Amino acid sequence: MSITSLSTVTGREFSADEIVPGSGKTGTWIGRAWVPAALAKNGVAGPRIVTLRDGLVIDASARFQTISDVLSAPEPVKVVREAGASGASLGALQTVLDDSLFTRRAARLADETRVVLMAPNDIQPIKACGVTFVRSLLERVVEEKAKGDKAKALQIRKLIHDSLGDDLSKTKPGSPATVELKKRLIAEGVWSQYLEVGIGPDAEVFTKAQPSSAVTHGMQIGVLPESTWNNPEPEVVLAVSPAGKIVGATIGNDVNLRDYEGRSALLLGEAKDQNGSCALGAFLRLFDETFSLEDAEQCEVELTLEGPDGYQVSGRNKMAEISRSPATLVAQVCSDNHQYPDGFLLFLGTMFAPTADRDKPGEGFTHKLGDRVEIATPHLGRLVNWVNHTDKVPRWEYGVGEFIRFLRKT
Repeated sequence: MSITSLSTVTGREFSADEIVPGSGKTGTWIGRAWVPAALAKNGVAGPRIVTLRDGLVIDASARFQTISDVLSAPEPVKVVREAGASGASLGALQTVLDDSLFTRRAARLADETRVVLMAPNDIQPIKACGVTFVRSLLERVVEEKAKGDKAKALQIRKLIHDSLGDDLSKTKPGSPATVELKKRLIAEGVWSQYLEVGIGPDAEVFTKAQPSSAVTHGMQIGVLPESTWNNPEPEVVLAVSPAGKIVGATIGNDVNLRDYEGRSALLLGEAKDQNGSCALGAFLRLFDETFSLEDAEQCEVELTLEGPDGYQVSGRNKMAEISRSPATLVAQVCSDNHQYPDGFLLFLGTMFAPTADRDKPGEGFTHKLGDRVEIATPHLGRLVNWVNHTDKVPRWEYGVGEFIRFLRKT
């Protein structure tokens, strides 16, 4: 069954206040939207930088051409608010959100006749850190030891938990204590490459998605048709300036193929970077007097999943339990050793991966076509997507080259 043919797959409507807290009337928000030629001030259809004002989506492109312009600004909150005060309205946020649901979208952005949201990054790469929570660390070890066979996961999970106990929760990554712990775990035969990045000095950092390839609220997320063991990963995502300064945050879904990564860590690219495998919240929320990095560090990110088979699962990702601070993770990504002149977005990892049996006992969780995945936290809103196969979701056709050609016209 292809969910692209279902007109009622959305299941329920979502209010603007759910997707963006208070419809963005509080806080400083920045994003991107496709604006059709009929509504564009110069008659050129294409992606525009937008912000929010009094429940309206505001064209901020007179001030900013790219999200990089925002992240690079000395005072991003000030200039975004100025742009919001003077920019023209593109319509009510609720209308734009409704028009952005995938069942109501044109096949290609270039064919759109309505304002629809795009992921809130353009020329920024999307990086991700893995194994940053003890609970997800243990699940990564399970993946590795099971070699991608979900039927073996239950037995291996029990063995690893029995061997490790709660030692890892008391261990600071990179500390002298981890050296001794590593020796003991090697002796017990449960040492893993995931434990190396989970409690060792160096964090796991990988490229999650290419610039302009992410999807956002209301769109389909993708899993490979060949994958039989996969899951959502609810996370906080940081927006980082070219200088390495954390300037804002959103929520995201680091869609993951557990069988591929479990077979070999060298398949990480296949497991993580596919059509629709990276979903970001509709807007970035900049740090201001209403929302700070400290608030982001205390977020509880809730995952709610409902399948067409009636299956339901929920869980929480408690940022307070992260093993490395966001600032430490950013410093490992951006430093004298590696620069990001356009800034970047950074997934911080998750502590929650669904493991409850869905079909057969002992086989745990995996996605089915049509699953509705909701990721939410009060400060950052709600991200809602539907699962499809990567060869069935809308193709990624609007890349950086097309964006450059658009900028030349404007």
